[in-house]
Order: sequence, then C-alpha cells, then structure tokens
Amino acid sequence: MRLAVQGLGFGYPSKAVGRNASFALEAGEVLCLLGPNGSGKTTLFKTILGLLPPQGGTVSLAEQNIANWSHRQIAQVMGYVPQAHTAYFPFTVIETVLMGRTAHMNLFASPSRHDLAVAEQALATLGISHLRDVIYTRTSGGERQLALIARALAQEPRILVMDEPTASLDFGNQMLVLDQIRTLAKTGIGIILSTHDPDHAFLCANRVAMLHEGTLVRLGSPDETITSESLKLLYGIDVNVLEVSAHAGSSGGAVHVCVPTLGAHQTS
Repeated sequence: MRLAVQGLGFGYPSKAVGRNASFALEAGEVLCLLGPNGSGKTTLFKTILGLLPPQGGTVSLAEQNIANWSHRQIAQVMGYVPQAHTAYFPFTVIETVLMGRTAHMNLFASPSRHDLAVAEQALATLGISHLRDVIYTRTSGGERQLALIARALAQEPRILVMDEPTASLDFGNQMLVLDQIRTLAKTGIGIILSTHDPDHAFLCANRVAMLHEGTLVRLGSPDETITSESLKLLYGIDVNVLEVSAHAGSSGGAVHVCVPTLGAHQTS
C-alpha cells in the first residue's frame, strides 16, 4: 500500500508547525525522518495518522484521501509506535500486544482466538515469545520497545509509523530494533520512522527526509541526502560524513558514518 503526503500543512489549532510537506512511502520501503528537536517530526506523524487535522494538503492511502476516515479505519491500515512509553498498570506483554487488536474488535468485545493468535504471531515475529507472560513494566528498555512494535504489528498494518523507536535504548538494543525494522520492511510493510541519529538512516533506510523548521529541505537516498552541508543546516554543527569499509561478514562494500567535529559549533 502506498502512503502519499501532498502539500501537507500540520500543527495545532493555535499554532502552525509545518507547511507544504510532500513525499510518498511505498510498500516495503523504509523512510527515515531526520530533524532537530522542535522541527515538527511528531506533529507531522500525528497529522499523517489522523490524530491532528491537516492545515492544508492531503494524506492518501492507496490513492484515497483519508480526511473523512474514522480513527478505527486508519488504525486498521496504519500502526503507530510512539516515543518511549511508561505503563502504570501491571499488564503482561501479551495483554499489551493484544491492545493492538482493538481496531479490529467490536466495542466491549473480548479478544477472540484469532486475536490471540495474531498477537502471539507478532511476538514470534519479533523474537520475544519468551516474554509472553512477563509484566510489561518489568522488561528491559529494548524488550519494552519490541513489545510496542509487536502491539503495532497486531493491528496487521500495511504502514508503520515509528516515532524515535531507538530513543533511550543502549547501543545493542538500538541495533536490535533497527534490524527488526529492516526485517519487517522485507515483508512488504512500509515504514516511516524518526531518529536523531543520521547513522541509523544509513543502516536501515531506503530514503531520507530532512525536516528543518517545519519544512522538508531534503528528500532522497541516504547517500545523496546526508551530507556535511545538510547536517550543518539541520543541527548547526560541523559533521564529516566518512566512508568506511564494511566488515567481511556484512553485506560487503562500504558504509557511511557521521563524525561530528567537537568544539566547532557555531551559532550562525
């Protein structure tokens, strides 16, 4: 399924945040959104998901404008993984993942055997079936993030919107989540995610969109989009984008890494 954003204005009733955003996401593609704090990434995602009304332009799925779709209809097509989530009730992991089935259930209905099977499959897909009966709040940060992704998968979405899915995770868990993102994309799910680390885009994205003060200033492949000049524009610091040889056990070839020049920050 194709997600198309055309001329989108986004913000809140008393405040415009962004304007004229246009891009598309194809099935099986990973699009990474880069931008500093306050650039409008989360607000853009909430508008795409129908949680905020557009201030102009359109959001379309399979060439259908979703402006008049209900939240339930949207949730049956698009899954959402929010930023770091703190739970206050002692739900188990399987109960947390089952919450993703509400978009497919009647009001006040209990989960069916099919709903449970879908939730179990989501756990298996992410390799966390062993956490099934563990209290969600007692899992590690990486496990908790994978459980949130499993909850979104339980919606059986065609599109996944992920708001900083690696935030607050240690290095190993960041790589675990990025690897799962690439694996999910191979199943045909279109994924759009935000991150503060441009190296993550090199690792998992097909394309990169850069958001600066509410405007998309760059859109293209990671290699052509993530440059010293574009990173200086976004973050106001000097960054060297270097090409290094990949390990023999990887996909081979070369990879790119971003190395900031410490002490070279300028306010201009």
